[in-house]
Amino acid sequence: MKRILAYEPWFFIFFGVFHLHRIWAILDRDSYAAFWLGLMENRGLIYCFIMGLLAILCVIGIVTFLHERRRNFWWRWIYLLGGLYVLFDLFAIATRISFWQRLLLTMFDTSSPAWNAVWFSFILLGALSFLLGVHLLQRYVEAKDAQ
Repeated sequence: MKRILAYEPWFFIFFGVFHLHRIWAILDRDSYAAFWLGLMENRGLIYCFIMGLLAILCVIGIVTFLHERRRNFWWRWIYLLGGLYVLFDLFAIATRISFWQRLLLTMFDTSSPAWNAVWFSFILLGALSFLLGVHLLQRYVEAKDAQ
């Protein structure tokens, strides 16, 4: 039987809020780029906490997808595909893979004409993830109430 696990809505709500913070990129390009480039360069405690949390959540999502493989909802594919992408991203940043470093520098180029398109796409992704999380939370609560 398919069921929504208690943490799943919060997974999407968290990733939604994390991506929605990129509204800051639209409001203040320079401080947003300086913050994230500085964080990735210095690799301090905040960097390790954020990257560790993202990695743990991605692994939990992938394990959930694999564990529930015979009774997955469509949205659990996000765990697998998104989780693998984020884990690769974190690995590429941590190991300073040169082509990924160039990509990041291009993404954080505040003079780029594509700046708004790049960051609006992340904001849209965050909004969709957040809304999915809220929808799953409603369905989870309704299923619990029906028991």
